[in-house]
Order: sequence, then structure tokens, then C-alpha cells
Amino acid sequence: MTTTHDHPGERAVGDPLRLLAVRDSPLSVDEVFRAVGDDAAGGTALFVGTVRNHDGGADVAALGYSAHPTAEEELRRVAEKVAADFPVRAMAAVHRVGDLAVGDLAVIVAVSCPHRADAFDACRRLIDDLKREVPIWKHQTFSDGTEEWVGA
Repeated sequence: MTTTHDHPGERAVGDPLRLLAVRDSPLSVDEVFRAVGDDAAGGTALFVGTVRNHDGGADVAALGYSAHPTAEEELRRVAEKVAADFPVRAMAAVHRVGDLAVGDLAVIVAVSCPHRADAFDACRRLIDDLKREVPIWKHQTFSDGTEEWVGA
């Protein structure tokens, strides 16, 4: 059986990593979506992570993200691994740092590939590896005054 990985021309020529950033300013779905546009892509998968109003059964009152100075370098390393394992035409990932409010966009990742299945799989792997490996930490304050660090 032939997989999409076996078809010539399905991988991007040049660097498929179009946008990688850790920012303290609001994120834009449109910017990320535009960054992964590619005429050879038949599928684009996009994931948006937002700040929710609860975690573990407790109401979230405030949330902040902080990042190690190597976070963007680690984000590139993670993205390069994903791009090497899938026929990625274009990829983008941005993560917010600083104080965020409920409903704010915390992270956006997008991947375009020749076929939808690869786009879905690569996008899931990108967000999962980003959350697991990139040194970005979440500090939550709950409505009862307790606090929690996540990922630290």
C-alpha cells in the first residue's frame, strides 16, 4: 500500500516552518491561517487553545503564562521533528505569554499537507509535543484564592 509520504512533491520545497513565535501580544487566527496557505495543500488543520473559566473543578480567576528564554528555540525543534515525520507543506505555531483573561487565545497551531488525514495527524502531534516539550508554564489563580503552576 502506498502512503502519502511516498508521493514525490508532497513535502514543501524549502523551509515549511512559516511562523513560530512566543508573544506577549494577542494572537490572530487569521495570521496563522494565512501563514500556512499553500497551493499544493489539500488539507489544513488548525487548533486554537483558549483560556477557560475552570480547571479541575475550580473556577479560574486569573491566568498567566511565562516562558524560558529558549522557548522559541525549543518550539522550532519540536516543529522540525513534526515536519520531518509528515508531508508538511507549511506549519505555524504561536503561543501567548503574560497575563490572559478567560476567552483569550493562548496558543494557535496550524499545518497544511496535501491530504487532510496527514494535516489532522501532524496538527495533533504539533500541539501535543508543544505542550509537553516547550518550556512554557501556566500559573493559575482560582476564585478561592489558591494558586497552581502547570507544566513547571
